[in-house]
Amino acid sequence: MADLLKGLAVIFMIQVHLVELFATTDIYMSWIGKISLFLGGPPAAPVFMVVMGYYFAMSKRTMKGGVIRGLKLILLGFLLNVGLNLHLFFKIVNGSIVTSPWPYLFGVDILFLAGLSLIILSIVKHYFKLKLWPYVILLAFVFIVQIFDSSARQTGVLAYFKAYFMGDSIWWSYFPLIPWLAYPTAGFIFYIIKNQVDVSYKNYRSYLVLFSGIITIIFISYGVNISAELSEYYHHGILFFLYTSCFLIFYAIGVEMITHMEGTWLSRWIEWLGIHVTAVYVIQWLLIGNIATTIYKTQGYGQLAFWFVVVLIVTSAGVLIWNRIKRFVSF
Repeated sequence: MADLLKGLAVIFMIQVHLVELFATTDIYMSWIGKISLFLGGPPAAPVFMVVMGYYFAMSKRTMKGGVIRGLKLILLGFLLNVGLNLHLFFKIVNGSIVTSPWPYLFGVDILFLAGLSLIILSIVKHYFKLKLWPYVILLAFVFIVQIFDSSARQTGVLAYFKAYFMGDSIWWSYFPLIPWLAYPTAGFIFYIIKNQVDVSYKNYRSYLVLFSGIITIIFISYGVNISAELSEYYHHGILFFLYTSCFLIFYAIGVEMITHMEGTWLSRWIEWLGIHVTAVYVIQWLLIGNIATTIYKTQGYGQLAFWFVVVLIVTSAGVLIWNRIKRFVSF
């Protein structure tokens, strides 16, 4: 189930990256563009983070192991920034594009969020194990800090540092800890509740899907509008977090209830993408990021569909090749 959700999230993520970077302004601003941005919103990054938090709570990884894994993800984030912007950096060096390279090198994407979140959750888990209250406090702390933050807009080196933690005025801060740490923390909390509260989930599934579905539908325009305004999406507050949480409950149960197709080649492929989510994420960005330097915001509907198929095929092939390489090379 988790792999299927991650695999679907990967597909939604690829299509939204294409719309953000390849699509013409007319398409991006259209209602189809808004739907694309919504699909690349709540069903994508929040799913990755909630699932990560849930399985980290389940894992036997020590604090040292969690911190090391987090640092590796941060390092991978920097390497990915170099790789996906390589074409752009060449153009900056030869003078055909005049812009600063630093926001692209230090852009705070989801790998940095995942790494920093693992480090923080590893420390909390080491000292408090699976007690519920420390994680509830951590979740509340995320939004308390956001509400009471009154720091002035940072410039220079401080801006690059702040971008990893709270970058509401920094355009290259896509997934800062505040507010995105809330999602892996929520996944961690869900695991604790699921395993410590003597309640059968199946007895309440119908009520959960009904309640969350009503909230999702009533406030769907709110969810779409926030998702379509990227600066608001990346730096959203507690209301959007609550909406996304309801959406994820409705979405996850809905996927669970309709996955009778499980076992087909399509479901197996989507789950395979979910299993190899990190490799998929890196490869699709290497493709999209470097191609975007040439065709930025010039592609129509047919071209977007073409690129979507191409990126999915090449990314899948790239993951297969990477897996074969890993068999012979120890990292």
